[in-house]
Amino acid sequence: MTDENSNNNSNITRRHMLAGMASIPAIAMMGGPLLASDFPTAEVNTTGLAVTDDKVTVGILHSVTGTMAISETGSVQAEKLAIEQINASGGVLGRQIEYIQEDGASDWPTFAEKAKKLLVQDKVASVMGCWTSASRKAVLPVFEQYNGMLYYPTFYEGLEQSPNVIYTGQEATQQIIAGIDWVTETKGAKKFFLLGSDYIWPRTSNKIARKHIEKLGHQVVGEEYYPLGHTQFNSVINKIKLKKPDVIYAIVVGGSNVAFYKQLKAAGIDMTKEKPVLLTISVTEDEILGIGGENINGAYACMKYFQSLDNPNNVEFVKAFKERWGDEIVIGDVTQAAYLGPWLWKMAVEKAGSFDVDKVRMASPGIEFDKAPEGYVKIHDNHHLWSKTRVGLAKTDGQYEMVYETAELVEPDPFPEGYQ
Repeated sequence: MTDENSNNNSNITRRHMLAGMASIPAIAMMGGPLLASDFPTAEVNTTGLAVTDDKVTVGILHSVTGTMAISETGSVQAEKLAIEQINASGGVLGRQIEYIQEDGASDWPTFAEKAKKLLVQDKVASVMGCWTSASRKAVLPVFEQYNGMLYYPTFYEGLEQSPNVIYTGQEATQQIIAGIDWVTETKGAKKFFLLGSDYIWPRTSNKIARKHIEKLGHQVVGEEYYPLGHTQFNSVINKIKLKKPDVIYAIVVGGSNVAFYKQLKAAGIDMTKEKPVLLTISVTEDEILGIGGENINGAYACMKYFQSLDNPNNVEFVKAFKERWGDEIVIGDVTQAAYLGPWLWKMAVEKAGSFDVDKVRMASPGIEFDKAPEGYVKIHDNHHLWSKTRVGLAKTDGQYEMVYETAELVEPDPFPEGYQ
């Protein structure tokens, strides 16, 4: 552990602790904190994890440098806030959580290397981490080989289920299929132009999107991909203008979003007009900070969470997040899903009465968290979360105005029939 990480672990200020306590989910406080003396270390840690009589160590693994830092920094902040709140409420089985943070550096082999370090060298009890599917795919064999537990926060393409991962974001049926249904039903969309960054998540997501669009009897008039970090989109924007789609379906990620949306506006494509509709599944409030609200005004996003959600859980969460990280901070979908990770892990550990990964895994299905900022979530047997689907309209202030949400929670189905 670096000196910086050690300082991060031990020097949480009193102001931060108090800010965290202001928004501790009530579920953590019911019945009072558990005492470590009631859970002897030899009984709750039988596999040699980094657990002592008074602390437990977890890992945080995200990109804080490179092109994905614009997207992943919020996840780090959310996970640290959750850990601070859990510690302020008594910890996990009476133990305070410490964390070791590693930087995946927007590089997939680096993610795998750091994941192995956390599991093998540091022996962390769990890891909160990754953003892109490429990074998740890179670390998955490591977690399965060394039997670690990963809490993965990003909406993704589905077509995966691992005993070593809890997926706290949405999978395809909860986001891609639901979003396309919404835009066809409400906007009369029939022609789609698919655009994405060039790696597994956008390509697989657009494969699912294309199948669903064609299943509905509609047409894909174009499909283009560009490398991560790409900044020259004028060529594809000209193609979009020539094809005249009803919907630009955009899955551009990271820093490339800044260039894409600015160039789209400069090219005269006005997203506040009826057509083309821009529907994204990759731009959260975090990215809009870099893009600028004036450059994405009028676009739609299909997510499960927006900072503007009006419910008591979210009001408390947003307040605590801003007190911890600054009034100018914004909170996006993946940031909120990352916040769920430490809480769901805590609940699974305490349900299991053990930090052992096999026991935590067995205890996870069925766990309900009704104090989640997005509302209520529940872990499915397939390790994904039941959650609502929502559509938001981007405003000039950088926030989304929610224009649609499902009445009920959508059951996760990572292997939808006919879309594999």
